[in-house]
Amino acid sequence: MTLTTHDKAATKAEAQARADQIRAFSAEQKILHERGLLALDDEQNRAIQTYHQQLLRELQQQQDIDLTERARHLSLGTQIVAFLGADAFAASIFFLFYQFWGLFTQWQQVSMLIAAPLLTLFTAAWIKQRDGSGYYAKLAAIISFVCFVLNLVMLGSVFNITPTPNAFVAYATYGFLLAYLFQSRVLLTAALVCTFIFIAAKTTHWVGGLYWISLWEHPENFLLPALSFFTVSFFKPHKDHAGFAGIYQIISACAFFLSVLILGNWGRGSYLNIDANVIEGIYQILGFVISAALIIFGLRQHNGQLMLLGNAFFAIFLCSKFFDWWWELMPKSLFFLVIGLTAILALIIFNRLRKWQQQLAIKETSAESTTEVTP
Repeated sequence: MTLTTHDKAATKAEAQARADQIRAFSAEQKILHERGLLALDDEQNRAIQTYHQQLLRELQQQQDIDLTERARHLSLGTQIVAFLGADAFAASIFFLFYQFWGLFTQWQQVSMLIAAPLLTLFTAAWIKQRDGSGYYAKLAAIISFVCFVLNLVMLGSVFNITPTPNAFVAYATYGFLLAYLFQSRVLLTAALVCTFIFIAAKTTHWVGGLYWISLWEHPENFLLPALSFFTVSFFKPHKDHAGFAGIYQIISACAFFLSVLILGNWGRGSYLNIDANVIEGIYQILGFVISAALIIFGLRQHNGQLMLLGNAFFAIFLCSKFFDWWWELMPKSLFFLVIGLTAILALIIFNRLRKWQQQLAIKETSAESTTEVTP
């Protein structure tokens, strides 16, 4: 039996979703057969099983997917180990450079610095062609990124170059390149952080007239970049890069809410030329409104990550206000009792929202079934 082009998944995420769909179908088919609701003869059962087995075999060969829950758990462990291994190798290279750096001549230092990221990049590309899982290639790509950062930092030290935020443009560019080449969400995160730092540093110099290293004194520098990169996933779905859209959203949302949280408690860090207490009040209200909006948006988009993120920051903003209002006025036992009761109220609200969503899902399923049955 030959699979058609429609049967072949284009990405690993699609292949994994198809495999999960087949497993769910097989489990449901078994239940329906035991209850007498579905009766297929031996030939039909054999044809379905043969088709599914061949499809799963080809999907596993093409995309190295997980066919069981145990395999999925092992894959998660492999990813964690690969990440820790990359960090360990990167730290080893960093300290190796510093330990023996003074023993080399200047041209040897420059040659080593230039060669390190190039060699590790070629190594990552070579491994990618021979490793279907991609874990070893991602590990080599992370090491290449660290070597590249170390390259620019050490070259600046060798030639006594004044530190500049423009270096973060190079870090971000190389990080994005490696992330998309090797499907690495870790490198995408690093590239986004470098981009935020560069934009904030330039804004600090252009708007505030301060040295770029003072970028942390004005959290508003991160607001516009965070909003901009949050929308990237809507213009570029990243169907060929599993999880990238979520990284853009999560990292951008964290940068935005952390900036708002700081400004909500430290109004002097704002560019606004008004009373600091007023600024703090504005950003506190903004934090509540935007985090609640993120919860609703995640609910409508069926995006659990955004819902969880909105819930977390809404709770942080709420607890910070409780602390401001009642920490000094209430006994500590009563203060935490109020927080506990508030948590129960939130649970009630979320449970009602959950039941409402489940009722909608049941109605949609019933409507689809009716449409299929009606001639």
